[in-house]
Amino acid sequence: MKKTIATIVLLLAAMVCIPMLQQTVSAHCQIPCGIYDDNARIHSMLEDAATVEKSIKMINALSEKSDAQSQNQLVRWVMNKENHAQKIITTISDYFLTQRVKSSQADYKKRLVDHHAVIVSAMKAKQNAEMSYVKTLVTDIKTLLQYYSDDDH
Repeated sequence: MKKTIATIVLLLAAMVCIPMLQQTVSAHCQIPCGIYDDNARIHSMLEDAATVEKSIKMINALSEKSDAQSQNQLVRWVMNKENHAQKIITTISDYFLTQRVKSSQADYKKRLVDHHAVIVSAMKAKQNAEMSYVKTLVTDIKTLLQYYSDDDH
């Protein structure tokens, strides 16, 4: 049992370190091309949050098992949760905060607070395996819909 736990800890440590070495930016370009689909990005973040939710369900189910296959799948679901939560953080920081939230907007401070809330919620969803964190994440993402209508490109 100690060997299994040590293996999981090592795999999780590798999972955290390797993405740092291979980070890529997948958000829309950071040049003033004027091509934006804010609503699509919000819906993409909601899909990522749904994946985080499914991952948490699977992590909790698999954590009760001790066979090698279950442990392998457990690690894969943890990695999946981490990756999708990170995609949300990247979308907020590399797309919304750099291109769509502007200091000239009348509600600039509220927008900053609401976008930052998504980053914090995604971070907490990465750190935990409880459903309450993903529910907060979904709520925080949906809060952003007020700023981006379907036809606002």
